[in-house]
Amino acid sequence: MSVCSSEITTPAVRQRWVEVLGVRISPLNLHAAVNWIADWIRQGGPGRYVCCSNVHSVMEAQSDPELRSALNGADLATPDGMPLVWTAWTAGARNVERVYGPDLLHALAHRSREEGWTSYFYGGAPGVADELAARLAKQYPGFRTVGTACPPYRVLSDAEARAAVEDINQAAPDILWVGLGMPKQEKWMAAHAHRLNVAVTI
Repeated sequence: MSVCSSEITTPAVRQRWVEVLGVRISPLNLHAAVNWIADWIRQGGPGRYVCCSNVHSVMEAQSDPELRSALNGADLATPDGMPLVWTAWTAGARNVERVYGPDLLHALAHRSREEGWTSYFYGGAPGVADELAARLAKQYPGFRTVGTACPPYRVLSDAEARAAVEDINQAAPDILWVGLGMPKQEKWMAAHAHRLNVAVTI
C-alpha cells in the first residue's frame, strides 16, 4: 500500500493529509473533526462536505474514478476504520484515531443541542430518517431536525433531483446527513454540495 503525506488547504485551515492508494484521508480524531465542522457552521457558506472513508471505499475508488474524485474533493475524509488509522501512523501522523460515522453523528448531535444547530436527514428506507431523528431528539433533548427525505433507490429524474435540493435549501439546516450507501452518497455530495444552502454535508 503506497502512502504519502502532504498538505491540503481547506476554507478554514491548512491540514496534513495521508494518501492511501491515491485516496486522501484526513489524519485527525473525533474531537478535531467536530471542531472543524463547528468552525464551518460558524463561518457559514455552502459547498463543504465530509466523507467517512474506510478500506472498502478506498478499494472501490481504485476502479471508480468518479468515486475517487468525490473522496478527494471532500473537505474532510475521516479515517473510518483502523487500517486507515494504522496507515496514518505509519506516515507519521501519530494523533490519528478512528472517526466512525455513527460516533461522529452522536458527537455532533450532542454539540447541536448546545449550539442550536439543526439537521436534515436524506436517505434510507421510508420512515427510517424520521425514526432516527426521533431517537436522537430523545437521547439529546434539544436536538432539532428541520427535514427528512427518503428518495427512491432508482436514479432520480432531473426534476426530482432539483426538487430534493430545493426542499433541503428551504429547510436550511446547518448539517445535512446523507445516507444513500457507498458510493452513491459520496458522488451525490460531490455533485450537489455547492448547490445546497447548508454549512456542511456529511
